[in-house]
Amino acid sequence: MSTFVLEIGSEEIPARFLPGAATMFGDMWREVFKQTHIPFGALDVFTTPRRLVLEVRDLAEIQEEQDVVVVGPAKRVAYDAQGTPTKALEGFLRANTDGYQELFEQETEKGLYVCVRKRVGGKPSATIIQQAAPQIILGLPFAKKMRWGANQIAFARPIHWILALLDDAVVPFTVGPLTSDRITMGHRVHGKGAISVPHATMYRTIMDEDCGVVLDQAERKAYIQDEGDRIVKKVDGRVVWKEDLLEEVVGLVEHPVVVLGDFDPKYLELPREVLLTSMEKHQKSFGVEAENGTLLPHFVPVANVLAKDPLVVQKGWERVLHARLEDARFFWREDQKVGFAPWQEKLDGVIFVAGLGTMGDKTRRLAPLASFIATELFPEKKELLPLAERAGLLSKADLVSGMVGEFDTLQGIMGGIYAEVFGEDPMVANALKEQYLPAGPETALPKTELGAILSLADKFDTLIGCFGIKKIPTGAADPFALRRAALGIIRVLAEYGWSLSLAKVFAKAQSLYTGCTWKVSAEKALAMVLDFVGGRLSNYLQGQYPTIEIEACMRAGFDSIPDLLARLHALHAFTESVAYVPSVQILKRIANILQKKTIDTPFSAALLQEDAEKDLANALAVLREYTTSTDYPMLLALLPTFRAPVDAFFEKVMVISEDEQITANRMALLNILHSFYGRICQVSCLQI
Repeated sequence: MSTFVLEIGSEEIPARFLPGAATMFGDMWREVFKQTHIPFGALDVFTTPRRLVLEVRDLAEIQEEQDVVVVGPAKRVAYDAQGTPTKALEGFLRANTDGYQELFEQETEKGLYVCVRKRVGGKPSATIIQQAAPQIILGLPFAKKMRWGANQIAFARPIHWILALLDDAVVPFTVGPLTSDRITMGHRVHGKGAISVPHATMYRTIMDEDCGVVLDQAERKAYIQDEGDRIVKKVDGRVVWKEDLLEEVVGLVEHPVVVLGDFDPKYLELPREVLLTSMEKHQKSFGVEAENGTLLPHFVPVANVLAKDPLVVQKGWERVLHARLEDARFFWREDQKVGFAPWQEKLDGVIFVAGLGTMGDKTRRLAPLASFIATELFPEKKELLPLAERAGLLSKADLVSGMVGEFDTLQGIMGGIYAEVFGEDPMVANALKEQYLPAGPETALPKTELGAILSLADKFDTLIGCFGIKKIPTGAADPFALRRAALGIIRVLAEYGWSLSLAKVFAKAQSLYTGCTWKVSAEKALAMVLDFVGGRLSNYLQGQYPTIEIEACMRAGFDSIPDLLARLHALHAFTESVAYVPSVQILKRIANILQKKTIDTPFSAALLQEDAEKDLANALAVLREYTTSTDYPMLLALLPTFRAPVDAFFEKVMVISEDEQITANRMALLNILHSFYGRICQVSCLQI
């Protein structure tokens, strides 16, 4: 068994590209080995800013051999009337001479076909790797790719070397102007330049001892955390670790050196969020806090080089942070002299979306929309309405503050902080901080009801406005983050369990727009946006439930997301019961009869003639007790009880009568059961 190492050496790749590239790189090679039947043991992918590395251990030197049957042309095509092979058969045989063993005929669903049995495989693994490597390297997906020089190839950043070793032998192939070799490059400062690797099993040791590179990203992460936790004990603090930032820092360094920096305690007058943003966003550094959670005047950056004089590096970090904090303190003090009223006026000069007015217009819509949502959710909480309206009105004011102008990632957060400073209600302040949550599929939700209400109002307003002027996402672009807005609505309503009518809120949001020139009618925009949210909702549910169950329940309606989830959960549980198949058969049989029929005549017990139809009507009478019930598990458990009367009805009653009135009444009787369960799911989507 062999060891294979493939290293792609390049200029520094953005850290955000590395996790996805590593996953894809490993998956692509696993698929190659699987498809070509090459057994292997451990397969690891390592990333640093300058290299993407694959290491495969216990790799078979030769692919497994297999006997396979290759189906050729139909017999009637393979031979002419005299039984002589045609050109079709001759061409098939020429294409399958490699590994050919025997020619025979085989019966298939489409008739009698000519086949060959052949033995395939047995190629050296090096040959397969040689063929696959260039395609995989150039096929790696990155958010952005670069071309360099006169080359037509593209990669995340210019590639400078490729190492490909199978044990002690180079696997030769070319990628653009580059040819694979056994040469790797060390760290820019701590390495020894170009280094020859004699054997694939020696690669990791050479990285560590000669190249000055900590190859394994998990090791770099553990080292950074351990060293950071160790050095802050000097100041009786603890590091404010932030997972996504830590992952980014790991992708920025090959030779991590953790530093403890200081800043002037006077800057502690700044809000915690401002201090951490200055460190995290601009310095890629971590804050330090005391045991009680208050920030200390220290920070932890991570360098990519061990300087001869570490103090010089530390002072360099401190000078840059000092400048950022000095700016922040200036804006913090100046903003407090202004207040919300002047900012609200300035919002009328800030465009929201071209064609949808200004940010001032948006806040004047969000105020009544947030109040409307609060009324729909909590009609008994009258005290919540003015707070919701106030939160909507102040929601975007901080966009024109000095602090957000300098630190744009603090929008909303600074609004909440300034609301506290200016004496606004704490509920309003918290809502302002939470209005942009959730910011993605895995990010936190608003923690307060008012924050969730404001978040919903903002997203409903943006979606219906953009669809009204046809600013709709495409496969390649979503400049107004409408997919994220739709997912945010879904997550808030699903996780809060709020039964809020999507159609009703979108219609209300639409009505609050004034002075806009719409590119589609109000009805069409509403239909389009609901369809769009439905698509995102279906994606959100994928993996949680089978696709056919999702489709069945969504086709019955998704205006209330918690109601949809309740129906879906009940249906999924019902599919696992022994009563599921016969129960669905009942509904499918009825659906087939009612298909394309318009049931516009109300059911009348007076028109019943046969005992079987009377028995069915009596059985269905129980449904009148549950017309508004949302106890879906109970309703589905009730469904099997109708099987006997439905079977008797179909056995003894002719649905189609010479009397059209009787026929219509029997259709209406069957429709009672069909429409009742049709509000849970559309049975035609289910497969049994």
